[in-house]
Amino acid sequence: MLPGGAPKELKQYRADLLSRLATAKNTIRIIETTDDREISISNQPMRDGGWVITHDDITEQRKAEAKLSHMAMHDALTGLFNRAAIREQIESCFRNLRHGERFAILFLDLDRFRSVNDTLGHEYGDELLRQVGDRLRGRLQKGDTVARLGDDEFVVLQCEADNPTNPSKLASKLVDCISAPFELGDHQAIVGASVGIAMASTDADGTDELLKKANIALHRAKEDGGNTCRFFEAEMDDMMRSRRSIEMDLRSALSNGEFELYYQPIVSIRSEQICAFEALLRWKHPKRGVISPAEFIPIAEETGLIIPIGEWVLRKACIEAAKWPNEIRVAVNLSPVQFKTSDLHQVVFGALTQSDLKSKRLELEITESALLLENERTLSILHQLRELGVRISMDDFGTGYSSLSYLRSFPFDKIKIDQSFVRDLSHNEDSMAIIRAVTTLGNSLGMTITGEGVETQIELDYLRQEGCTEAQGYFFSKPVPPGEISRILLMC
Repeated sequence: MLPGGAPKELKQYRADLLSRLATAKNTIRIIETTDDREISISNQPMRDGGWVITHDDITEQRKAEAKLSHMAMHDALTGLFNRAAIREQIESCFRNLRHGERFAILFLDLDRFRSVNDTLGHEYGDELLRQVGDRLRGRLQKGDTVARLGDDEFVVLQCEADNPTNPSKLASKLVDCISAPFELGDHQAIVGASVGIAMASTDADGTDELLKKANIALHRAKEDGGNTCRFFEAEMDDMMRSRRSIEMDLRSALSNGEFELYYQPIVSIRSEQICAFEALLRWKHPKRGVISPAEFIPIAEETGLIIPIGEWVLRKACIEAAKWPNEIRVAVNLSPVQFKTSDLHQVVFGALTQSDLKSKRLELEITESALLLENERTLSILHQLRELGVRISMDDFGTGYSSLSYLRSFPFDKIKIDQSFVRDLSHNEDSMAIIRAVTTLGNSLGMTITGEGVETQIELDYLRQEGCTEAQGYFFSKPVPPGEISRILLMC
C-alpha cells in the first residue's frame, strides 16, 4: 500500500528496489508527497530470504524536530536569534574574516525598562520587548543580524563595518527608533536605548572578548546619561575593572562602617538664619580614600545596594537631627530605586520612631527621575509619606524630564532649583527666566523655593529679589561633619 498523494518518485523507488533485491542493502529514504507530507521509506532483509519494504508518515515528527531546532536558536518572546545563535554567527564572521576586514558588534540595552515592569507589570514589559524586537528588525541593513540575549539586552551583528561610521550610523538609527513612544494597550511607555560598539578585529580577536568589550562600551553610554552610543576604547577596560572593584567593596562598606554623613546648611533668605541641614553621604574607603557619591551611587542603584544604604542614611540622619534645636530640619535624599520597594513608608516611619524625631522636621528630597513612568505608584507613596507629617521636596528641579505641571500634580512642599541655573544667572537670560517661572508658580502654590549652589552675594540677592525663600551653597558653608554643626549654629 502506498500513501495517498505518493509521487511518481516513490513508486519508481519501490520498483527499482524490487528489481535489485539481491544486492540491495538496508536503506532509509525520506520523500515528500504532493500534499506536503513526508514519508520515510526503508527496506529490511528477511532471514529466510526476501525483503520487507515499509513506509512511515513522519510529517509530525519532522515538524517537531524543526520546531525544537528553531527553539534552540531563537528567543521565544521576540522571535529573534538567541544568545547561542548570535554566538555562532559571530564565530562564523571571525572564521571568514580576511586580512584588513572588520565587522562590528552593537550591544544594546534599554533605558528605564525596569520602570515599565515595576509600574505596568511583566505582561506589558513582555509586549514592549516584542515591539522593540520588531523595531530593531526593521532598521537593519542587508546582512545584519539582531538577537536578544535576555531581559532587555540585544545584540546586533553588522558584518560590513570596514568604516566605523557604518556602525555609528546604525546605532543612531536604533537609538532613535527606540526613543519613540510605545503603545501598550491603554498605556504609553517611553524608554530609551544605550548602545556599546566594539569592532573586530581592531578591538578583539574572539567572540567572548568582543562581546565583553561591547558591553563595557555600553556601560559607558549609560554612565553618560543613556539614550546614546559609545565605541569601546582601551582605557574603558581599566575603568570597568575599577567599577567592579568598587562594587565588590561597596557590598561590605556598610557593615565595615565606612560611610559617614556630612551636613550642608540651608538658610532662610528672609532671616539669614539656618533653618535646615541637608544630609550628604560620604564613603571613606580604607585604601582609596574618599570616593565621590557620583562614582558609587550609580553603582549602588544599579545593584540594589542603595536600598540598605538608603535606610542607613535615613536612620542616621534622623538620630543626628534629634540632637539639634527643635526648629532645625534635616533633609534626606531618596533614590528613585527606593520608590520601587513596597516598604518605603514603613522604613521612614521606623526611622522617625527610633530617633524620636518629629515628622515635621524631616524633609525627603526626590529627583524628577523618580516621577518618570512611575506617576501613580510614586504619587501613592508620596501621599503615604505626607500622612506621616514629613515634608516632600523636589530636588534639582529643571535637570530631568518633568515640567512645571508636575508641581501641581504631586504633593510637594518645596522645590529646589538646580545649581546650574543659579550658577548661570549672570550671563544666561534663560536661567533667569526659569528661576522666575518656578518661583512664581511655587509661591502661588504655597511652596518653599530653595536656590542651590549659591556662591556669591549677587546670586543670593537675585534669588531674594525673585521670591526664593531659602538658599544653599558654599556662600554659607561647605558640608561639614556632625561635630561641627553646633559651631555653625552658634555663628549664625
